[in-house]
Amino acid sequence: MASLKKQAIRATAWSFVGQFAGQFMRFGSNLILTRLLAPEYFGLMALATTFSTGLNLFSDIGIGPSIIQNKRGDDPDFINTAWTLQVIRGFGLWLASLLITWPVATFYNEPQLLWLIPIISLNAVINGFQSTAQFTLNRHLAQGKLTRFNLGIATIRNLVIIVWAWLNQTIWAIVGGSLVSSLINTLCSHRLFPKIANRFTWEKTAAKEIFSFGKWIFVSTAMVFLAMQADKLILGKLFTLETLGVYNVALIFAGLPSQMFGQIGSRVIFPVVSKFKDLPREELRTKILKPRWLLLVAIALGVAVLVSFGDFLILTLYDERYNDAAWMLPILSLGLWPALLAQTITKSLTAIGKPIYVAWGNFLKCIYMVILLRLGFSLMGPLGAVIVIAFNDLPLYGAINYGLWKEELTGIVQDIQATLLLIGLITILVSSRYFLGFGLPIDRVL
Repeated sequence: MASLKKQAIRATAWSFVGQFAGQFMRFGSNLILTRLLAPEYFGLMALATTFSTGLNLFSDIGIGPSIIQNKRGDDPDFINTAWTLQVIRGFGLWLASLLITWPVATFYNEPQLLWLIPIISLNAVINGFQSTAQFTLNRHLAQGKLTRFNLGIATIRNLVIIVWAWLNQTIWAIVGGSLVSSLINTLCSHRLFPKIANRFTWEKTAAKEIFSFGKWIFVSTAMVFLAMQADKLILGKLFTLETLGVYNVALIFAGLPSQMFGQIGSRVIFPVVSKFKDLPREELRTKILKPRWLLLVAIALGVAVLVSFGDFLILTLYDERYNDAAWMLPILSLGLWPALLAQTITKSLTAIGKPIYVAWGNFLKCIYMVILLRLGFSLMGPLGAVIVIAFNDLPLYGAINYGLWKEELTGIVQDIQATLLLIGLITILVSSRYFLGFGLPIDRVL
């Protein structure tokens, strides 16, 4: 027990290091690219990536989570059957991308999508051959090795894209860099864990177990796509590509806490809770909530800073073409709070085999977006759209908390305490900047 606790602490520390370093490189790369490439390229890539990501999520049968959660997760036959499914899925995704390319390009009236979507979707074929070693390392909380590997790949990717963009200031810099990093990632992944040598295998029992566990993962991730990408899908028709690119910059910064702390859910909470899933629920709940409070305090601090001073960040780092992102960022950052509350405990439901609540939550979130996003835009323009998007996680939060209550793992009291802490921090910080003469974070849109 003590050994597992130490492993979890080390894994959490490595996750923080990995996320901090990864985000630092991501933002550094983004700053350089926004000076080399036009904003509409980022809008175009946001659209193309949305659809390739959508295909990926719509076909997710939980191969990685199955290896992490299943008792046979270290069995070579089980692992290799999972890898075989992964390869087949990769080719299926690329073929599916060919089928959707023409309708998507026609709908958005963007001819460039005719070649962009199929090429970006080649990543699915390449990634399909990745070693399952990454899932095995995650299963055993070996985050140190996994983090170093991921940071190495991210460094190579950023260098390729930046050098390419410097030599040739076109969208090919982003596309080419993505393909090169996927290829290197796949090749190097087979050196991560020498004991695992993936080969084509088909064991019916293993396949049945993967599909049985993955059926709700499939539904959940399909709903995740509709819920998480609905903004870009709908905004692609409402906004110009340039405005969509500016929005995407604000969204990247607003998602920083989610990126930083979300990995802890999948890389630490999920594998740890999977090991304790047979404990009495009250005991399991205590094990989840005690360390969660420390996470929530750290997240509240991060969100409060972004809400209060995020506009300064945009205005300092980006040129005037991105000024609208300055008022978008504080609103989006505040709206992500319900998602962050859910994110720190959602994986507990998956670990005990109850991802259905997450699926329902994302379905409700999708309905919210479809109904309200166009309405918000028609009433208040871009401001209305951003406000609707900012608070689109409330339906998801409600569904997840219903599931946690049903499964006797509720943390609603802790959520209320953390929310009060967040409100207090924002009040202090915003009041301070106002009385010092710096105005409000959303002055540019008031």
